[in-house]
Amino acid sequence: MPLTISAKVREKLANKKPPVTQEEIAQCFTNRTGSYLLDEREDHDSDPPTRWFIAETDYGRLLKIAFIAKEGNIIIRTAYDPNADEKRIYTKYGL
Repeated sequence: MPLTISAKVREKLANKKPPVTQEEIAQCFTNRTGSYLLDEREDHDSDPPTRWFIAETDYGRLLKIAFIAKEGNIIIRTAYDPNADEKRIYTKYGL
């Protein structure tokens, strides 16, 4: 499925420290070993639902990727270095 990243999200990713690139996001989809988890928090509710996972880039950078799968496309909502709590949740429920 092709990755879709809006201009607003691209700008947000470029301003992260360090920035997150579309190439890194694509690498994480390729390198993913666990499952996708649903983001069930009320303030992140979407239709279709937001899914997320944590995976490494080809260079070992760990990223959390949040996305929506819609009409054969993967629409990226955000991507960033996960915190300890997100890693713990993904290890428990995603791997």
